[in-house]
Amino acid sequence: MDWHDRIESNPEICGGRPRVKGTRLAVEFLLGLKAAGWTEAQILDSYPHLTAEDLQAVFAFAQSLYRRGTLIGCLSQA
Repeated sequence: MDWHDRIESNPEICGGRPRVKGTRLAVEFLLGLKAAGWTEAQILDSYPHLTAEDLQAVFAFAQSLYRRGTLIGCLSQA
């Protein structure tokens, strides 16, 4: 999955936080729902304008950050 097609950042929307294109749903918010125990079906039901491919892009984006080491230092701050 190439998340670049579905995830974007614009300093004028959501404070520049990465979000699903065409929405105001930040990657961080959607990951938080998943971390809180929401299923993908619950997320898609609650936000019908999202697609399964959008969620896959959110997870691929998070994985790419981890792979680049961007998230490694976060563990000491948690």
